[in-house]
Amino acid sequence: MSKEILNTNGEKLGEITLDKKVFGVEPNIHVMHLALRRQLNNARQGSACTKTRAEVAGGGRKPWKQKGTGRARAGSLRSPLFAGGGVIFGPKPRSYAFSMPQKARQLALRSALSAREAQIVVVKDFSTISEPKTKLMVNALKSLNVSGKVLIVANTKAEENVNLELSARNIPSVRLLLPTNLNVKDLLEADFVVMTESAVNEITERLSK
Repeated sequence: MSKEILNTNGEKLGEITLDKKVFGVEPNIHVMHLALRRQLNNARQGSACTKTRAEVAGGGRKPWKQKGTGRARAGSLRSPLFAGGGVIFGPKPRSYAFSMPQKARQLALRSALSAREAQIVVVKDFSTISEPKTKLMVNALKSLNVSGKVLIVANTKAEENVNLELSARNIPSVRLLLPTNLNVKDLLEADFVVMTESAVNEITERLSK
């Protein structure tokens, strides 16, 4: 399984062989779903909080005497039965996070990469973006014939990609990731995935073990 290596002008520079163990597996929908749920759950704040009857202000005095009024007995106006009272079984701050085995997380990534293999575009690097200008990035994406939501996986700290982050950050439809931060959610949401040759090699080395 091979892909053309392009430059950011859309010209072919060579070919790269994609490892079938990483980019050619049968996608495991269940594991991908678990990984996506884990990622979304781990991002939740879990800060929703309601007050119980012990925590709301007031309610120290018995509202009316125990007997003789014809009303139901009541010991506090902050009972959940009254407006302004406490909340029964309401949310409290908690963590929604859950863990997954490392091998399952890797399988989910391999599955997502394999599912998007047809939409992956491999570029040599972004050295042709000589200065930090959004216009140069827009032209590069047009030359690569990618549109919609674009995920770019590249090492922005590398010398050849020095202007990539500043050129891409003002384009709402472009998401930039380091190879080490690759995740199932961004892979599945993107219409196209643009990877540098070094990023492909790094991901292959990490996921083919």
